[in-house]
Amino acid sequence: MMEKHMRLFSGTSNPMLASDISDYLHITPGKLDITRFSDEEIFIQIGETIRGLDAFIIQSTSQPANDMLMELLIFMDAAKRASARQICAIIPYFGYSRQERKSMSRTPISAKLVADMITVAGATRVLTMDLHAGPIQGFFNIPVDNIYAAPIFQKDIRTRPLDDVVIVSPDVGGVVRARALAKRLHVDIAIVDKRRPGPNRAEIMNIIGDIEGRHCILLDDMVDTAGTLCGATEALLDRGASKVSAYATHGVLSGPAAERLANSRLHELVITDTIAQPKAIMDTGKVRILTAAPLIGEAISRIYSAQSVSSLYD
Repeated sequence: MMEKHMRLFSGTSNPMLASDISDYLHITPGKLDITRFSDEEIFIQIGETIRGLDAFIIQSTSQPANDMLMELLIFMDAAKRASARQICAIIPYFGYSRQERKSMSRTPISAKLVADMITVAGATRVLTMDLHAGPIQGFFNIPVDNIYAAPIFQKDIRTRPLDDVVIVSPDVGGVVRARALAKRLHVDIAIVDKRRPGPNRAEIMNIIGDIEGRHCILLDDMVDTAGTLCGATEALLDRGASKVSAYATHGVLSGPAAERLANSRLHELVITDTIAQPKAIMDTGKVRILTAAPLIGEAISRIYSAQSVSSLYD
């Protein structure tokens, strides 16, 4: 019944996740042709009629962020001009989310610009996961559903002994996220107090909480160059932690991340599949992936049938 009135499409950023979501929903992915001209311009043709249908477009705006974002915008414009009834942009990882405010003089608020572009391109709704900054939802003039990976992580963490576990926030800004998970697991919380001297650089300053002889689980929304993660790992182990693992929704893992992870004392990094990972990352032997497909698929189903998305966490 669902497939009669909607179509689910996938961009090129994460076709495996899109396939898994399609399998969860028991629907066939929509027909689509994405090509590039010799000068790298993107051309998209939707291969079937979507007039009067709800179009759900899955595309993380991950590396290469600019190409994936442009592909999404062109995709939505094509759907709008094909007379889709509704266009829901499924953006598991929302690129540019770290540029949600003016951090210095004469700088842009790029997350707001991206929100405007997505709306102008034709989106009538956005579904995303663990936004780096919650207020980004307010940058849109259309409904935005921001779902959370916490239930996925909670289920996985419960498969191990919790007697010595402590949930650790890698910075003060992530305390609310860490406290919420620690409360569900009935374990303690600790905080890494750090100062960041520049982009993609972090200096570990202090550990707040009892971690000696305990298994520390770092929790964050994303890991990029892994500098903060590896620095926090060293600080925790140097201060007596028995083992350090990490959970992060988005494995951006760019630049020196693979080398840093391979050479670190981190036990493992657990991420979701919102971003497709290259072989170099998996070859570190430190990364394990949990799928977010059922959670995203269920959210899509509820959006389509006009049910509550927030009740996913009741």
